[in-house]
Amino acid sequence: MFELFAHARNYRKQLILGPFFKFLEAVFELILPLQMARLIDAGIRQNDWNEVMRMVLWMVAMSVIGLVCAVICQYYASIASQGFGTELRNQLMKKINTLSHDELNQFGTDTLITRMTNDINQLQLALAMLIRLVVRAPFLSIGAIIMAFYIDWQTGLLFLIVLPIFCVILYLIISRSVPLYKKVQERLDRLNELVSQNLSGVRVIRAFSRTKEQTTQFNEATDSLNRVYLRVGNLSALLTPATTMLMNFGIIILFYLGGLKVNSGNLEQGELLALVNYMNQMLLALIVVSNLVLIFTRAAASANRVKEILSVEPSIVSTTDTSAKTSLAGGVEFKEVDFRYGPKYGLALKQINFTVTPGTTVGIIGPTGSGKSTVTQLIPRFYDTSRGQVLLDGIDVHDFTLETLRSEITMVPQTAVLFSGTIRENLQWGKKDATDDECWEALTIAQAREFVEGLKDGLDTQIFEGGKNFSGGQRQRLTIARAIIAKPAILILDDSLSALDYQTDLLLRKALQQLNGTVIIISQRVRSIQQAEQILVMDSGELLAQGTHEELMATSVEYQEIVASQEEETE
Repeated sequence: MFELFAHARNYRKQLILGPFFKFLEAVFELILPLQMARLIDAGIRQNDWNEVMRMVLWMVAMSVIGLVCAVICQYYASIASQGFGTELRNQLMKKINTLSHDELNQFGTDTLITRMTNDINQLQLALAMLIRLVVRAPFLSIGAIIMAFYIDWQTGLLFLIVLPIFCVILYLIISRSVPLYKKVQERLDRLNELVSQNLSGVRVIRAFSRTKEQTTQFNEATDSLNRVYLRVGNLSALLTPATTMLMNFGIIILFYLGGLKVNSGNLEQGELLALVNYMNQMLLALIVVSNLVLIFTRAAASANRVKEILSVEPSIVSTTDTSAKTSLAGGVEFKEVDFRYGPKYGLALKQINFTVTPGTTVGIIGPTGSGKSTVTQLIPRFYDTSRGQVLLDGIDVHDFTLETLRSEITMVPQTAVLFSGTIRENLQWGKKDATDDECWEALTIAQAREFVEGLKDGLDTQIFEGGKNFSGGQRQRLTIARAIIAKPAILILDDSLSALDYQTDLLLRKALQQLNGTVIIISQRVRSIQQAEQILVMDSGELLAQGTHEELMATSVEYQEIVASQEEETE
């Protein structure tokens, strides 16, 4: 956990001055009981009201100074903890953006969100408590014992007896609560996963009338989280009453022993009250210590989860060669490419070989699960091959920087993804400084201009989360326009024409011929790719045939079957 606190190095001033001012507050707090004892013994008992007023003024002054020190410490703790959390979130997001799709799949979206929010919040709280209380609480506990020995060493022994008893209680509770906090985080991950699935898939859930089942599943997850929370909460709740009971017993014994000493004249009444105050200070400080242990226990569990992400070495690393090619013509070549999604999985692609000439249109067709999308994921290095080479313009993709590679290749995924904001802002994801004319040009090619012009605000129309205020076909055309505006060397349409009618599909494909770059179209519909200069036929991760539509109709049985099945559907 303390390794992560290195991200707070920009707040060294706050990390030093915060505990210093808290230390000063603790010093003043330890002096107050002695002043109170003097007020009683030398002032009230001696009927010396000048001494009484002097002590009162001193106590008020020290209380005010202590309050000022506490406020300053709180201020520094807030700055350091919030700044630390911001820095850690930035580093975590930066790290996540370097991970390959394979590594992102291993963690999962929901647990990444939990670690980015809840876990870092726990670490922020731990740092704030470190500044505010880690110095004060132990110092008060030890200082109270020293002051007790200063007043009366025999009574001070009682403090040394109470301390180890408290430590035993603390150990018993903490040792049982630590594993439970880890379970809490796991249950929270599961709950976030269900929330995400239910919100994103609400239409599917309603369409299949699965609302009750999903509600039941969600209730079970919340009940499971609730049970663990209750167990750890009940266990932690024992700490305060146990400490309070110990403190009260200690005070009772202190009054008994102190009373005997007062009666024998070995202890003053004011000194006895000071000892009681020190007993309270010590045990209240120990309660704070116990709560700190609970906070740091939770923070340690969160720190491990955050470090797990930060310690991952990305499997896909950009080249550092500054002489690497910075632009592409659009040529693509696969040489003996095998690929699997993980060591536990079988081959998703087997011995894939093909060459694409720059500036041509390529269609990829095949049944579901045949590996069509997987092929295109290897071109921008979202994944690396298990064997073989992917070449662009005759150069291995590993020899390009990731920035160059992905700026020259634009992909429109199967699921149309739009971001909150205006249509213009979404299009400018493709080109940051795109003008309105460029936006309309891209919308024209994507066959989206007509419906965007029909909107009241045009390019300034707001897009709701995920583009829920547009139809499936409209979302697809907007994402295609966003890709076109970048004018990439290679444009990949991954089954992103599926929501378009045949007429719009035809017009879009004709418009795409205006582009200078290579266009790769993945589709289940023969009509969407039959005009392509090269068609790849895939099944079960293998490239079965390649050629033009006419060549495949003459030589490929698999392609003939696909065409025949779609002709039957049309009839």
